[in-house]
Amino acid sequence: MRTLRLILGDQITPGISSLRDLDRANDIVLMAEVRAEASYVPHHKQKLVLIFSAMRHFAEALRKEHINLVYVDYLNPENSGSLAGEVRRIAKQNNIGKLIVTEPGEWRVLQELKNLKSEAEITLEIREDDRFFAPHSRFEKWAAGRKSLRMEYFYREMRRETGILMDDGAPAGGEWNFDAENRKTLPRNIQLPDRLRFPPDAITREVMQMVVEQFPENFGDLANFGWATTRRDALLALDEFVSQILPAFGDYQDAMRTGAPFIYHSLLSPYLNIGLLTPREVCDKAERAYRDSNAPINAVEGFIRQILGWREYVRGIYWHKMPDYADNNFFGAIRPLPSFYWTGKTDMRCISEVVEQTRSHAYSHHIQRLMITGNFALLAGVSPKEASDWYLAVYADAFEWVELPNTSGMSLFADGGLLASKPYAASGAYINRMSNFCSECRYEVKEKSGERACPFNYLYWAFLIRNESKLSSNPRMRMPYRTLSKWSDEAKERLIDDAQRFLSRKE
Repeated sequence: MRTLRLILGDQITPGISSLRDLDRANDIVLMAEVRAEASYVPHHKQKLVLIFSAMRHFAEALRKEHINLVYVDYLNPENSGSLAGEVRRIAKQNNIGKLIVTEPGEWRVLQELKNLKSEAEITLEIREDDRFFAPHSRFEKWAAGRKSLRMEYFYREMRRETGILMDDGAPAGGEWNFDAENRKTLPRNIQLPDRLRFPPDAITREVMQMVVEQFPENFGDLANFGWATTRRDALLALDEFVSQILPAFGDYQDAMRTGAPFIYHSLLSPYLNIGLLTPREVCDKAERAYRDSNAPINAVEGFIRQILGWREYVRGIYWHKMPDYADNNFFGAIRPLPSFYWTGKTDMRCISEVVEQTRSHAYSHHIQRLMITGNFALLAGVSPKEASDWYLAVYADAFEWVELPNTSGMSLFADGGLLASKPYAASGAYINRMSNFCSECRYEVKEKSGERACPFNYLYWAFLIRNESKLSSNPRMRMPYRTLSKWSDEAKERLIDDAQRFLSRKE
């Protein structure tokens, strides 16, 4: 009997473990564009185009290597609509006795494939996804017996083990973390760099047409599609970032500006998360820029921390805590996601700006996700499930293993502090300090209550009042609660009334 090797849409990597020891004479490689994966949330049109186009380009590369490939496109009339269904169909047609797959990144896909084990005619081999630095067993070893699973300590172990940004056993530059240097606001007259984007080729244009026809109601525009869909172009994007953008990345990684979706961010996360780039090559290239004195330590360390630290850490948390992690709701938040997350129609300039950037590019950078859309959802008491589904749908780099811990743990504190030592709640003052959004907003950021006040202000204090029993003992929340304790009951009621008034109306 023959062996079938399944390649998933986020496994577009030539060296993927499922293709090693491939028997070209007898093995079949299967790739399938299936309805179940394309529609479990209403994915941004650009996200669908990116993944389907990258899959088709990867399929072309496999065919050029004379690999026996079965590629099932979305419109194939025989397409069953699910991964398991396509495995069954192709296995039956080709006398398949064994299925080999690299472990999926998402829990639900793993369960779908494991269910195939019950079918006696198919033997299932799930191989480790060794594109990551830390296998599941490594994270479990680190997490065992710890009361606190803070990223910083895991990150330091990863630095020691990999040798990345290490000098004779000590951290390069003398510090583990240079985050304090990475919080500058953008100078008003700074000229931001143009970014390398990739015009759609014939394959991508064909996919775009299919997505427009099959997903007409999905969020997002395709007019500005410029993502790399091949490894060659992804490597060009990496070269551009390291040589031209990385030197300023650290200083301005928290900054925001109207009409500037990219600033000095890498734009590499979609390529990492679907496999066009590997974390090791990205970190190595960034470190080389530091070693060659082409980029400062605060920029390089801050960038590498996002990959070697945070990316590896949230994956570890996801697999360590699933499936229960998806049900966390520490604050008991049940409010539906406001419609302006989809329409952008709100007088809050910061949110409308971020939603429009997201619509145009399937992208916004991490501070916008955390401190604008995430912060509002936290303060308003939005259901973690609805917020998570939105993030999963609208961003090109969003897969559940990375999106869920970031949303549930970091943005919404729904896990009760497993990831973050305090909720990332903030008033309008933070947004005003890190952006120019407030200067063009109809609300007044310096007013704390009343019709003209920035909604983030009274929502922030109402959030603290509402959750005082759960948060007041948190050491990192002592200062705001000390301030709150000095206010009269009347002042507190006024804030609560403002918050309820705002949340009850349709903006």
